[in-house]
Amino acid sequence: MDNIINERVNVWLNGNYDQNTIEEVLKLMKTNERETIDAFYKDLEFGTGGLRGIMGVGTNRMNKYTVGFATQGFANYLKQQFPGKPLKVAIAFDSRNNSKFFAEITADVFSANNIYCYLFEELRPTPELSFAVRELQCDAGVMITASHNPKEYNGYKAYWNDGAQLVPPHDINVIDAVTQISSVDEVKWDRNLNLVQIIGEEIDILYLKRVHSLSFANKNIENAAKKIKIVYTPLHGTGITMVPKAFKMWGFENFHLVEEQSMPNGDFPTVASPNPEEKTALEFAIRKAKEIDADLILATDPDADRIAAAVKNFEGDYLLLNGNQTLILLTYYLLYQRKANKKITNTDFVIKTIVSTELIHKMAKEYGVQCFDVLTGFKYIAEVIREYEGKLNYIGGGEESFGYLAGDFVRDKDAISACCLFAEMAADAVANGSNLFIELLKIYQQYGYYKEDLLSITKKGKEGLEEIKQMMVNYRNNPPKEINEKKVVCIKDYLLKVTKDCVTGKTDSIDLPNSDVLQFFTEDGSKISVRPSGTEPKIKYYFAVCSELKNIQEVKNIELELTERIEKIKRYFLK
Repeated sequence: MDNIINERVNVWLNGNYDQNTIEEVLKLMKTNERETIDAFYKDLEFGTGGLRGIMGVGTNRMNKYTVGFATQGFANYLKQQFPGKPLKVAIAFDSRNNSKFFAEITADVFSANNIYCYLFEELRPTPELSFAVRELQCDAGVMITASHNPKEYNGYKAYWNDGAQLVPPHDINVIDAVTQISSVDEVKWDRNLNLVQIIGEEIDILYLKRVHSLSFANKNIENAAKKIKIVYTPLHGTGITMVPKAFKMWGFENFHLVEEQSMPNGDFPTVASPNPEEKTALEFAIRKAKEIDADLILATDPDADRIAAAVKNFEGDYLLLNGNQTLILLTYYLLYQRKANKKITNTDFVIKTIVSTELIHKMAKEYGVQCFDVLTGFKYIAEVIREYEGKLNYIGGGEESFGYLAGDFVRDKDAISACCLFAEMAADAVANGSNLFIELLKIYQQYGYYKEDLLSITKKGKEGLEEIKQMMVNYRNNPPKEINEKKVVCIKDYLLKVTKDCVTGKTDSIDLPNSDVLQFFTEDGSKISVRPSGTEPKIKYYFAVCSELKNIQEVKNIELELTERIEKIKRYFLK
């Protein structure tokens, strides 16, 4: 190991660290030099969303000390922002290994800094933490979770007083405050017992009532809700604490849990990765659904902010919907029900991220509501909700990465309410002699059939980062005039904040924060978004194509046609 890493290791061996940690460091040094280097070569970065990393000893790992440093920095910033004010924070944790321990450490440090803590007694979903921040009028919140990452990971999500993850300027300022903590001796570790209040069921009740307030149930839906068969899996996560209770409140009597995945377990023993976006994570659920001939499969990730759904297609097989399809169905259901119940107004609005399906814009226009585009990341959806609070009426918003939020009492992705709305939507379809697969095709028939795909390319090391930077420079300096033999009619550059009409040459400004994203729109309605990672040598391409669907029975042919179109576009960008 080089001198710099040795120095970093020696700080832990000779500093004010507990004996167990020191022994773990010594053991690591003796048994695995490569792992020691990785654990100490840098500090685990407190990014714009907080911490996320592999658990273990070391400066580049999730452990008691990295969590303590992060909390001390966050506490310092809160005191700076609200001088003289009695401060309050809410703290929750998911089912991951060490999540409760890290939540306790977080409460120790905040309370030692004279900040009042509402600490959940047991695991709870991320959306309930967001709700608690607002309901308890807290100044901030912390959720201990690594979302759908593999079992080796854990994380620390930081929230502001509106219940949303940090946005500028607070995100960068908190990062600065955390990086200023240079020594373990700067962290206040001793809990003030008078400043930690354990919470639980009282918040659950309030949260579930607000979730139930989103229901559009009528007699027909209520009757169908009693009959439809739903299979639900929490993938060993926090969804088990809320989804079954919510289903009962909404009148769903025939839901079936995937027993093998119902118990919270940070080892996630039945899946390679607890990511509901991956079909392999739903193998147990699909098997159970086939056994009972279920109408709908629903799944949530470990902290229950992301939802996945599978519906029966014409052949009776279960089709795992992608994130754009769940976004389409949920947005359509909310708008159509609001119109049917004479609640829709011209102050209503929906939100989507820039890489999500353009179909939402068509739908919003049809219903006479506004649709806002935001950068990738749910915190930007929450930021728009906050901006228009009291002026416009937020209905729902989501992103292609399986996140959705209906209503504004939570300010992050909420898979609990999304599960309930999906189940009610399925009941409504059954009540009308249909199912969700047919309803999705009807939407495509009305607005156009949209298909999306994602390509992620990883390069190697520092050279890879430089190569990707040059790729973005080349796309900007020499943008394509045609893609797949179709003219590029519009280019959006979110770094320069400019939209260019390639036909007229006219330019307009983009009223969003700077982000290194390029979008190319072609004359046949295709959209290609290019976005490099800011932290690793990776570049992502989001492909979206569309076509007319005259007859829902033609769906297979259209699907094949659009798949081939995407493959041709991929080949263009990979050449």
